[in-house]
Amino acid sequence: MQKPDIGEVDLNLLKLFDALLKEGSVTGAAARLGFSQPAASRGLDRLRRLLNDRILVRTANGWELTPRALALSAPVTKLLDDARAIVAPSEFHPATASGRFTVATADHLALLLMPKLVTKLASLAPGIDLIMPTQAGDNVDLIAQGGADLAVGSFDGLPGRFYSRRLYDEDFVCVVRQGHPIIAEPLTLKSFVSLSHLSVIITGQGRSAVDDALSQHGLTRRIAVRTPHFLVAPMIVTESDLILTIPRRLAHRIARSVPIEILELPLEIKPFTLSMIWHERQHYDPAHVWLRNQILEVARKL
Repeated sequence: MQKPDIGEVDLNLLKLFDALLKEGSVTGAAARLGFSQPAASRGLDRLRRLLNDRILVRTANGWELTPRALALSAPVTKLLDDARAIVAPSEFHPATASGRFTVATADHLALLLMPKLVTKLASLAPGIDLIMPTQAGDNVDLIAQGGADLAVGSFDGLPGRFYSRRLYDEDFVCVVRQGHPIIAEPLTLKSFVSLSHLSVIITGQGRSAVDDALSQHGLTRRIAVRTPHFLVAPMIVTESDLILTIPRRLAHRIARSVPIEILELPLEIKPFTLSMIWHERQHYDPAHVWLRNQILEVARKL
């Protein structure tokens, strides 16, 4: 069998291949790389000849990647990461650096961390841009595929080649609107269960830690409204008699802007840990180390 000629492999073609994988269309890949549409189409034609595969095909549901393209996703991502590591500077000078960091996190954690992080970047690294991608599950896959530099959240377990750093431990409190009848007396477990609840489930499905804790007491609650959005929930609370259970730091941050009362949760729920995670390919990168330190500093001041 004749070996392929490595001289035919253009690194820019692999960058295009990676962009096609992430965007799922020629138009999206062209925009991601700053190419024109014709240039991206010509690049796709070269990729197809090089790999002897269609890579991207049009179906009734739009553009879809071929099985071979999907199989090559991880190796190509790693190859590009290795290439970047070879030419990456050994030092990072934030004041003169340019580029971007991509940090994946849920909306409520973004509210707590990102305003201060943006302020730090503007002061210390004015040439660095910050990208917050669309929430995608727990973001582990996004990190593994190179779609983000790091992620912040609560993670039960991580695959190999991942690192994590604890930011802080968190617990829950309840919030109700100002003037809610329940605030006239201390909130008890009995009165807590008797109320109609608003529940935040990021995935939109399943049970929450509150429901699991109540079940240990043989109790249930009525969830009148369920939403995947932490930042929408308090706004609903301000105009209803619903009660909402959310992380303590988030409740105090929101109470600075909207008319809510914070009540201690009359139910024991084990605190959880918020961490940032990243892939080993960026563990020693000076820019990435600097970014992690900035996020640690912001988290310590919460």
